[in-house]
Amino acid sequence: MQTVNILCIKWGKKYGPDYVNKLHNMVRRNLTLPHRFVCLTDDRDGINPEIEVKDIPKVGFKDFDERQPWSFGHGWLKVTSFADPLYDLTGPTLFIDLDVVIVDNIDCFFEPKGEFFVIKEWDKSDDTGNTSVYRYDIGAHSDLIELLKNHKERELAKVRNEQEFVTQNLAKQGKLQYWPEGWCVSFKRHCLPKGIMNWFKPATIPKGAKIVAFHGKPNPPDAIAGVSGKWYRRVLPVQWVKDMWQ
Repeated sequence: MQTVNILCIKWGKKYGPDYVNKLHNMVRRNLTLPHRFVCLTDDRDGINPEIEVKDIPKVGFKDFDERQPWSFGHGWLKVTSFADPLYDLTGPTLFIDLDVVIVDNIDCFFEPKGEFFVIKEWDKSDDTGNTSVYRYDIGAHSDLIELLKNHKERELAKVRNEQEFVTQNLAKQGKLQYWPEGWCVSFKRHCLPKGIMNWFKPATIPKGAKIVAFHGKPNPPDAIAGVSGKWYRRVLPVQWVKDMWQ
């Protein structure tokens, strides 16, 4: 059976090493396929020694330096996952953001046939995907890096962020596909009770969900503590996040 890859990126101070370690633990509990778990990072301190840790690859941008790689926003560092070569990695690769909770087995993410699978962005009607969870083959989309290197200002003017750049360009190439609806859900959009009910009932896991994405606020520690991060949204402490995010 082919070994698959789980890939994540940690850069800067937004997320500590505990996010990497907990993602590794969640993958180990919820993936039965033979796999490598690899973290690309600028700071190895505190990351579990069982995890493969590699430097975020330098891919030839003139404004890349050790302090502030890619000055147009650290989210763009995800594009380095398309480097060819990417160290000694090969084959099917599932990229997972650090701010997620895996709530069920994820073997199924390696089953659909296609060149690039991603979450359909929940609040978009165009081709935009949410790159919290995406699958591709190592080296398959290095042309996206070259496109940015050669036409940076033009491409940045078209989009708001890295996920629009990646998914809209892959859609033009006919390579974009989406995960089955319900596999990847938003904590804010799909788990919290609607309206005033979020004052009385905690968040629940939607039926069929595999991965819960915590984009924006709250993040997993906030959900555990019952902290919303927004004045207009109430979040009661969530026991299942506490149980699974470890």
